[in-house]
Amino acid sequence: MARGTMVPTLLVLLLAIFCATTVVHSKEWIVGRQNGWFFSISNWGDDKPIKVGDVLVFKYKAIAHNVVQVSEEDYNACTVSRPSPTYRSGNDHIKVTSSGRFFFICYVKTPLHCENGMKIAITVQ
Repeated sequence: MARGTMVPTLLVLLLAIFCATTVVHSKEWIVGRQNGWFFSISNWGDDKPIKVGDVLVFKYKAIAHNVVQVSEEDYNACTVSRPSPTYRSGNDHIKVTSSGRFFFICYVKTPLHCENGMKIAITVQ
């Protein structure tokens, strides 16, 4: 009788081990410093091993800031020259879905925040 339940139990155990070893866990990255998305953080992403599936978390005062995903040209010029994904919640979670280089700036009506270092460039592996 014990032998009849042993095989299904072993199969379930092996399946659980297989699933546990193949699941890739994403990481949440809080962008910025203790106060989150703020000024003078443009070098924040330089040393981060961000991978596809990870989540960037932007925390900020929604009344004062936003997050705009822009092109490299707009990042360098602190402009938004075309329709771009814009986040305004103050607690934005942006899942990284592909590898490459990505650029984010704060652009609340003027480029002043971006020009004061409220921007990041990240490389996703």
